[in-house]
Parts: sequence; C-alpha cells; structure tokens
Amino acid sequence: MESSQLPGITSDVIGGVANPDIATNVVAAPVVQESSAFSMFWNAGFIIKCVVILLIVSSVWSWTIIIGKHMKMKKLAADADYFEDNFWSGTPLESMYQELKDAVFDPMSNIFCAAMAEWKSFVGKNTKDFENVRTMERRVDRAMQIAIRKEVDELEKHMGFLSSLGTNGVIMGLFGTVLGILNGLKAIAVQQSATLATVAPVISEALFTTAIGIVAAIPAAVAYNKLMNDINRYVNRLETFAEEFNSVISRQCDEQ
Repeated sequence: MESSQLPGITSDVIGGVANPDIATNVVAAPVVQESSAFSMFWNAGFIIKCVVILLIVSSVWSWTIIIGKHMKMKKLAADADYFEDNFWSGTPLESMYQELKDAVFDPMSNIFCAAMAEWKSFVGKNTKDFENVRTMERRVDRAMQIAIRKEVDELEKHMGFLSSLGTNGVIMGLFGTVLGILNGLKAIAVQQSATLATVAPVISEALFTTAIGIVAAIPAAVAYNKLMNDINRYVNRLETFAEEFNSVISRQCDEQ
C-alpha cells in the first residue's frame, strides 16, 4: 500500500521531528539587527551615550563659535578699511576724536581714541620740552598697546575651546570605542558565540563613537588654524597702525 502524506506537512518537517538537529537548525535562524545610527546609540552603554552626547554638544558649540568668529573677523576687516580711509584722507585728528570718542565701533577706533585721550592730556604742558615730548610718546604708545592687548583678549575668546576639541575630540571618540569593545566582548563571552553576526554589531557600535569624534574634531581643528591666522593678521594690522599713529603724533609735536 502506498503511504499517504497529510496535506501541508512536508517530508522536511517530518524528518525534523525525527531528527532534533535538523529541527534546531530550522528554528535557530539568524536575527538581523538594525544598524542605524540611532539604534547604535540607543543600544550603547551609559558612559558611551554620555561621550556621544558630549561630542555632539561640543560640535554644535564649536560650529556656533566658528560661524560667529568668521562673521566678526569679516566685519572687523571692513570697519578697519573704513577707518583707515577716513584717517588717511586728511580729516583733522581732533574732529575724528570728537566724533568717535562716544561711539567707538571697532578696535582700531578704540586704539585711536585711547591714544588721542593720552595725547590731549599733555596738550599745553610745555610740549616743546624734549623730556615732556618723549614722556608723552611713551605714554601714548603704552595706551595703544594696552588697548591692543584688550582687543586681542576679546578676539581670542573661545579659541581655546576649538583648540581643545580639535586635539582631544578623536581621543574622546576612541575612549568610547574602547568601552564599547569591552562591553561587546563581555556580551560575546556570556553568549559563548563569536560568529560574524554577533561580532559585527559590537564593532560597529564601538566605532560609532570614533566616527562622532572625528566629525567633531576635524572642523574644529581646521577652523582654529584659519581663525588664528585671521586674528594674527588683524593684530599685526592694529600694531602697524599704532606705530604709524605714534609717528604722526611725534611729527605734530615737532612742528609745534
């Protein structure tokens, strides 16, 4: 007699009942884990989450500094051009001082007003005397140097943060990577399985923090070098103006 087979039941299923190993292989299908950035962050440990959040916040703050500094340096360069055009156009120094002393709008104007205030304090004090003239020149130069240092301090504000992030951002990412690998190895030891399906998610989650660190560090390092170059060039321009203005004052004292 021919053996009949129930509909919907295949020989593989019947064989699986007879052979438990085959049944186990059928049931134990690999589970594909989601590997999006959000899922890797959500499945990470507490310390790694803190590192990632710190890097993201630092990156956002660094971009705020970068954009603000870039716009400020652009404006300062335009203001310096406008001031120097007026200064060398033959406008009387006294009229420029009266116009700017109550409404200083840029560092170069501030240096000019500081020097003029020091100079005016010596007017009428026997400027024909050599010692008085030399004393006045030294005091005017000191007033301008103090004003320049104050402006440099203001321009370099927050630049240390960009330098630190550019230097240490990748290191912070690597710190999170090491912690992620250690946690992953512990999980593999508990599961007693080291297949690619179990190792790959652990490695990808660990390297995720390194990627975040690189994304945060590279723009900060590049922007720091660019902005410091712009700041140094602007400071040199201020110092050159201070020397030129000191020479103008010396000539006016000699003509009196």
